[in-house]
Amino acid sequence: MANVVVVGAQWGDEGKGKIVDWLSERADVICRFQGGHNAGHTLVIDGEVFKLHALPSGVVRKGKLSVIGNGVVLDPWHLLKEIGTIRDQGVEITPETLMIAENTPLILPFHGELDRAREEAASKGTKIGTTGRGIGPAYEDKVGRRVIRVADLADAATLEARVDRALQHHNPLRKGLGVEEIDREALLDQLKEIAPGILEYAAPVWKVLSEKRKAGKRILFEGAQGALLDIDFGTYPFVTSSNVIAGQAATGVGMGPGAVDYVLGIVKAYTTRVGEGPFPTELHDDDGQRLGERGHEFGTTTGRKRRCGWFDAALVRQTCAISGINGICLTKLDVLDGFDTLKICVGYELDGKTLDYLPTAADEQARCTPVYEEIPGWSESTEGARSWNDLPAGAIKYVKRVEELIGCPVALLSTSPEREDTILVTDPFAD
Repeated sequence: MANVVVVGAQWGDEGKGKIVDWLSERADVICRFQGGHNAGHTLVIDGEVFKLHALPSGVVRKGKLSVIGNGVVLDPWHLLKEIGTIRDQGVEITPETLMIAENTPLILPFHGELDRAREEAASKGTKIGTTGRGIGPAYEDKVGRRVIRVADLADAATLEARVDRALQHHNPLRKGLGVEEIDREALLDQLKEIAPGILEYAAPVWKVLSEKRKAGKRILFEGAQGALLDIDFGTYPFVTSSNVIAGQAATGVGMGPGAVDYVLGIVKAYTTRVGEGPFPTELHDDDGQRLGERGHEFGTTTGRKRRCGWFDAALVRQTCAISGINGICLTKLDVLDGFDTLKICVGYELDGKTLDYLPTAADEQARCTPVYEEIPGWSESTEGARSWNDLPAGAIKYVKRVEELIGCPVALLSTSPEREDTILVTDPFAD
C-alpha cells in the first residue's frame, strides 16, 4: 500500500487542510509530523466550517486514526480546547481515534511570553512576523534538551526535575528582557491539572505506525506551513522553527524514509505570504487586491491579511526538487477567473544576471526582481469544477504551462473550499 506525504510548496496557506481531508478518505492513518498550532487548516464539509490548528485534518473523518507525532510542538491547553470545540461540532474524538506521541515536546505558557517579548523588542526590519504562540522557543528548548515532553507528565518527580531545568534557562533570560520570573509552583499546578487529559491520548506512536505499516494500512503524513518557511531551505530568517519539507515526515513520527512512497506538493494557482520576508512577485496594485479579496486571504490562525502576488514557477520548481515532490495539487484555480492576462514568474534578474532559482543570501533575495511570462486568462468560471471537461480551455492551458515550468505534473486540482470540488488526475495512493 502506498503512503503519501502532503507538504506545502510555497509559504504556507496553500489549502493543505482540504486536500488532506479529501485524501483521508483513502487513508487509514493521518499523521501531523511537524509544526505547532501556529498553522491553521480550514475544512468546509457539507457547508460546515471546521478550523483546525493542532489536530490533524483527518480527525473529521470517521473510522480513521489521527496521530500527532514527535516532530510537532504541542500546546496542551490549546489542544484540549480544540478537541472540545470539534466535539461540539459533532466529531467524535477518543483515544482510539487520536494518539499523541509520548516524546512530543510541550509548548508552555512562558514559551509564548518569550516569543511575544522578543518580537516586541525587535527593531523594524528585524521582526520575523511570528504568531507569538511559542513555537520557536519550544523548539529551542527541545534542541537545548530542556523541554518537557508528554511522557514527563506521568511522573511528578520527573516533571519537577524537567521544570527546574527549564527555569534555570528561562528565568535569567526573562530578567534580561524585563519580564518577571516564572512561578514554579503555579506552573507545576497547571501541568498536573492538564496531565490526565493529555496522557489519555499518549502512545508509542513509532510502534503503532510500524504495526500499521506491516498490516498494509495506508498512512497519510500531513505537513504544516510551506517549504519556503523551512528552517534550512526557506527564506531565512523569515521562516518557521522546524523542517517543513517532505524529508521530515518520517523523522517526525518515528518511521524510516522507506515509509514514504509519494510526495504531494500543495500549490496555489497564485502566491501568498503572511508576515515579513522576501516575496519577489508580490503585487501592490489592483490585481493584488483582487487576488486577496477573491481568495479570502486572511490567516486561519491569526486573521492577518496575506500578501498576494503572481504564481512563481521558479520558486515552486525549487521546492519540488528539495522535497522530492512527485506531483502537485493546484488549488484556488477559481480565484484567477476573469483576469484578462495572467503572469507567471520564470526566473529573476539579479545584478544584471538571470537566475532560474532564488539565491540563499538574504541581501540577494531582496535584490531579485521577477522575470515574467504572460499568458491569456479566461472569462468562464472554474468554481466547483469536478472534471477536466468542466474547465475552460484557457484554464487548462494555464495548468499545462505551470506543469511545464515547474517540471512536475499536476495530480489534483481544487476549484473551491468544498471537499468534493476536486479534480483527480493521478491518485497519490495508487500502488
